[in-house]
Amino acid sequence: MRAHGSTTLSVYTLITDWNEATFLLKIGKMTARTAHRGGDVIIVIPAHNEQEYIRDVIYSLQSDLDCSEALIVVADDGSTDATQSIVEQIGRLDRRVVAFGSHSRLGVSASINRAVKQFGAGYRWLVRVDAHAEYPPNYASRLVQVAVAQGATAVVTAMTSRGSTCFQRAAAASQNSYLGTGGSAHRMVGGAGSWVEHGHHALVALDSFVAAGGYDETFSHNEDAELDHRILDAGGRIWLEPDLSIVYFPRKTARLLARQYYKYGFGRAMTVARHGGRRRLRQILPLGIAPVWFLLLLSPLFPLAALPFLGWAAICVCFGLALSVRGGVCAALSGPAAMIMQTAWSLGYWTSILGRRKPGPPPTELTLRPLPRVEQPLVPHGHEASGSGPDTWRPL
Repeated sequence: MRAHGSTTLSVYTLITDWNEATFLLKIGKMTARTAHRGGDVIIVIPAHNEQEYIRDVIYSLQSDLDCSEALIVVADDGSTDATQSIVEQIGRLDRRVVAFGSHSRLGVSASINRAVKQFGAGYRWLVRVDAHAEYPPNYASRLVQVAVAQGATAVVTAMTSRGSTCFQRAAAASQNSYLGTGGSAHRMVGGAGSWVEHGHHALVALDSFVAAGGYDETFSHNEDAELDHRILDAGGRIWLEPDLSIVYFPRKTARLLARQYYKYGFGRAMTVARHGGRRRLRQILPLGIAPVWFLLLLSPLFPLAALPFLGWAAICVCFGLALSVRGGVCAALSGPAAMIMQTAWSLGYWTSILGRRKPGPPPTELTLRPLPRVEQPLVPHGHEASGSGPDTWRPL
């Protein structure tokens, strides 16, 4: 009987060990498959009143089969339109899509940070997708492939603008040219990939994002360039991938465009105040626009004071007319659109400087919400030590 019992126990032990090995093998395969399909990717979409664009943006991410297990979090920033309800409708059909809203305006920086702190634990990559844009096929999965292939801490992309209304087309024509961007690398679509200091944010290693403290929530704009400084200072590398260029939709009115660029200028001044660094010509020239307007106000007393304004306006208008040869009638207004952007940017920058607005200390490391406890598989109690039978079970 003892021999029979011993044989029975040995057979049981063999079967149990085989089952356990098979289970662990399956878990290993499952983990690899999950990572391959984007299970290690969290996609965050900051959104405010984006009902016109949010559905298409989410659908484009859902169609990325190589990222079919990524978590998609829409960080709604106090929208007053149907953005939140649209996301909730999609989320009821696809559990990967999460509506994570706020009742008040927090800003893009805080919205993304909140989403990462709430849902980011356990993920390897953070993909930022702005709602006001259109993305190439398989965007998220291709970003991960580029990051792995290049050994990059972050991947940024090029950007081209496109509009539907005449004013949008004018702004887009300006933003796609040297007149509106001064030749910024991530605005010149079609170039070669390269290591850069800044670009349109697309992907970042989540551990680097968390260690850097995420976006500085005191920055309403230029938060991406400011974070790039901290990533580079920590030894990270940023790769510009031109083959994943996105399409951006400009603001639809002159007022909204001016407000946006005023905040860009203000944010840029804050970034320079914190990190310093060299200024490029495209960042220096717009600083003179606000003083040009001031001189224009003095022209009734000193007529020659109007000359700088007239020269600048003539350059912008003529450049816009040149763009209209290929861009159509609306592109002829790209000159005035550029004047709006340059003026607002300059005013924002000088407002920050003259107001002596200085950023506080850089943010500290983010604290992520812990992962929920996962129930472990059961094995016989004491089996690994004593080889006893299956009378009681406990978690591994």
